[in-house]
Amino acid sequence: MSRTEELLARMTLAEKLGQLTMTASSYAVTGPVIAGDSTESIRDGTIGNLLNMVGADHVNEMQRIAVEQSRLGIPLLIGLDIIHGHRTLFPIPLAETACFDPEAWERSAREAAREGAADGLAMTFAPMLDVSRDLRWGRTAEGSGEDPGLAVLMARAKVRGFQGADLSDAESLAACAKHFCAYSPVTAGREYAAVDISERTLREVHLPAFAASVKAGVETIMPAFTDLNGVPMTAHIPLLRDYLRGELGFEGVLVSDYNAIGELIKHGVAADLVEAATLSLKAGVDIDMMANAYRNGLPIALERGLVTMDEIDTCVRRVLQLKEKLGLFDDPYRRGAKPEAASAITARRQFARDLGSRCITMLKNQGDTLPLKPGVKRLCVLGPLADAAAEMRGPWWAAGAPEGQITVMAGLKAGLPDVELRHAAGVGFDDGDVSGIDPAVALCNGANALVLCLGERATMSGEAASRAYPEIPEPQMALAKAAIARARALQIPVITILFSGRPLVIPWLAENADAILAAWFLGCESGNAIADVLGGRVSPSGRTPITWPRAVGQVPIFFGQRPSGRPMDPKDYFTSKYQDVPNDPLYPFGHGLTYGRFVLSNLRVTPESVAERQEIEVTIGVGNEGAYAAEETVFLFTRDKIASVTRPLLELRRFAKIRLEPGESGTVVIKLPASELAFLGPDLESVFEAGDIEILVGPRADRADLLTASVHLLANVDD
Repeated sequence: MSRTEELLARMTLAEKLGQLTMTASSYAVTGPVIAGDSTESIRDGTIGNLLNMVGADHVNEMQRIAVEQSRLGIPLLIGLDIIHGHRTLFPIPLAETACFDPEAWERSAREAAREGAADGLAMTFAPMLDVSRDLRWGRTAEGSGEDPGLAVLMARAKVRGFQGADLSDAESLAACAKHFCAYSPVTAGREYAAVDISERTLREVHLPAFAASVKAGVETIMPAFTDLNGVPMTAHIPLLRDYLRGELGFEGVLVSDYNAIGELIKHGVAADLVEAATLSLKAGVDIDMMANAYRNGLPIALERGLVTMDEIDTCVRRVLQLKEKLGLFDDPYRRGAKPEAASAITARRQFARDLGSRCITMLKNQGDTLPLKPGVKRLCVLGPLADAAAEMRGPWWAAGAPEGQITVMAGLKAGLPDVELRHAAGVGFDDGDVSGIDPAVALCNGANALVLCLGERATMSGEAASRAYPEIPEPQMALAKAAIARARALQIPVITILFSGRPLVIPWLAENADAILAAWFLGCESGNAIADVLGGRVSPSGRTPITWPRAVGQVPIFFGQRPSGRPMDPKDYFTSKYQDVPNDPLYPFGHGLTYGRFVLSNLRVTPESVAERQEIEVTIGVGNEGAYAAEETVFLFTRDKIASVTRPLLELRRFAKIRLEPGESGTVVIKLPASELAFLGPDLESVFEAGDIEILVGPRADRADLLTASVHLLANVDD
């Protein structure tokens, strides 16, 4: 008999339900405490899992109670939200996606896993795989943007990075793919609101990344708080039990989101905790996080015959098997047993800096304002985000302390030691006090350039941070307008550095600033990464993974929209357009400038006709006609003009990167299996249809910048 089955045979109902319970922990002067409970619950086996505990000493203290003092000695599963680093903070996921480098995505997860495991943790509640096409939704910051294909690549990279080659390794964490499924298209972009989308959108946009995570071996999945078309995900039998476990074959642990089982009552599908617990258990949710619904509700449900002991045992078995895979039974103290070497921490910080510089997205660089010219001797650096260490962390900063975060000012001082820096915040974050604007603007006098550090503070993005007006706050805009007016009078260039967890609506700034860098939130090395780009040591290479609108009224706006029967025609009143703004975005998906000047040419696609099991090869020439070495990202899109169902105007298939010196040329070769051009037909079953497919290659999702060719698909032909 296996250890799992032996334990199951010996466990009381209370101990079984303890394994299905996860409770938050915190700290008091005397040490760690359990929210709403006591360590006695660990000792008696009625709590089997914890979240939000940090530090090997504290973790081991709790593990000793569970392993050495409880009746069965079952170790605890302890997890934390490690979204973009643990103590060393990397760029937020949206920013990290901008480097378009899956190897870098995987490495940041591996480094975060090492650091989290060194703190005694065995699980992270990441990656977030929600595809966001509505920038009003605050959790846009935690995902990979608007494209489902990018989310698939992110899923694979993060699961590999967190879990490593061996889950029992002392440096590995169990990953948790969240939030299953379609959490992002909440009504009006409002956090926790209802979701109502088509089955086609669900299957084409929101399910693929989760399917990829299961195929990559993800150990846990978290259902979303929200409902989907009237059924809360925490009780969604068709998707959790039938699709995830049935169709995809997921055998891991389903863990509820924070109090989500209890919230089934407010959703209006359960009258009390007994009914809520019953619904979740039957849907296959194994761990109840913070609702105490399983501990308090399932004994009554069992008495009433609403659930069976076999159903409870099935969930307990999965939790115990996860603990077995993590090596917790063999050695519950292996994670954090040895402190990390100082050299490992130093190397991790350097990686954070390098990654940060690669994620910075240059939106505008009129007149080659950047990099800063050698003649710059004095910089005026204004804005509340210029010297705000805590804000550099971004949302969900895990165990990252406010100290140790490099600000823009600190980075510029270190990176530009011969440049005089004149600094003032000018305005604050949370009040309307603009009395500091005039003295701040006066610092422009005698400066060679103005640097504005504007945008969101960290808590303006992330969970519960929906914004109806995703713009730069009004006091900051007042500062920007006054400072830019002074800069124009002085004839000095204006460089704007934007901090945010989402695209911001910035039409005025886009028109009036000379250069704009989307710095997103870059983590602990923010200032150094920004200084590396401003000073020209690094050419910016980030590309926005999400569309920037001209106006919030355009939202949702994304490159993969379907065509209209009346496409926009400025000469025809009755076509699909706005009366007050153009249809096109301010900055399209994939937009991002470098210090090079790249020219793409000579697009070739071979063969001219392919069958489903064959491969398409796309070749394009790339030349750097600029004065700086730089890296170019080349995107491959397709367009199926005539199909049995309307296909998106553009579909991202692949991307590639090439680094070239000034005057150098090279060739990018991208291979695409023809089978990936299949799609869901009218019956939502995969179909590979004969016909012509447009191949579009270029630097961004804008037809004006794309070279085009075509390939003919042959259906039902032996290859």
